[in-house]
Amino acid sequence: MDQMLVAALYKFAAFPEYEEWQAPLKAYCLEQGVKGTLLLASEGINGTIAGPAEGVRKVVERLQSDERFAELNIKWSHASVPPFHRMKVRCKQEIVTMGVEAIDPNQIVGTYVAPQEWNALIEDPDVVLIDTRNDYEVGIGTFKGAVNPNLGSFREFPEWLKQRFAGEAKPKVAMFCTGGIRCEKSTAFLKGEGIQEVFHLHGGILKYLEEIPADESLWQGECFVFDERVSVGHGLVEGTYDLCRACRNPIHESDKLSPEFEAGVSCPQCFKHSSPEQKVRYGERARQMELAAQRGELHIGRKPEQDS
Repeated sequence: MDQMLVAALYKFAAFPEYEEWQAPLKAYCLEQGVKGTLLLASEGINGTIAGPAEGVRKVVERLQSDERFAELNIKWSHASVPPFHRMKVRCKQEIVTMGVEAIDPNQIVGTYVAPQEWNALIEDPDVVLIDTRNDYEVGIGTFKGAVNPNLGSFREFPEWLKQRFAGEAKPKVAMFCTGGIRCEKSTAFLKGEGIQEVFHLHGGILKYLEEIPADESLWQGECFVFDERVSVGHGLVEGTYDLCRACRNPIHESDKLSPEFEAGVSCPQCFKHSSPEQKVRYGERARQMELAAQRGELHIGRKPEQDS
């Protein structure tokens, strides 16, 4: 039986005193036995937390006690093992990094489309369907017919959008992302560029997978999530992917059969991009993690920054 409750949440709101929240919010999360990552910025809150159901709900209730966050966008799911090893509350310039100033989803944003109405929209041949996520996320699952911009990071998306729709008079665009937050900014950006018919999946892929039965779904594959579950499928059940501990990209069982795969050291995606010195270092880290596991301890290596 699943024991860990997971809450992926965000809300854009004027939040000038966000730095004052950092220490007390982290302390409260730890008090409730909750772990994960919460990002705070002047534009709002974003993150995912997990832990005992009562503890997670208390943290969410504390956030919602501020009227600005009373209507948090939340996706609930479960995990059979702890998805996070630490609790981090970080102050940022943006709660999702797009790198374009003066974008305010509270002022301008695309049209929200409920999961139950999404299929009809994206089956319209006049609609340009765009996956706003990074390339490695798209690689393990996406909607049928979606355009992959091949993004290395969300910062690349504005320029890609400008080039894709340059000179196109009246396109009809539908966008989607994991939980909905990247679409808040990307649809706002596109509308600011003068494109009026812009739609996005309300609640993101996670809400769609939660509410739409597999036999009615246009989703293909699994959905990458930024925690130890790695991926989820329909019904938000834990997926079949693992994580390469060297490059942090998702890997499948077939990847582990490659001669370029060595647990904790490399996978087919990163083998050619890491130096012999890095492989030695990764190998030592993997060895230390295995020794810690044998002692019943937790060895946590540094994780690279990810888009939320």
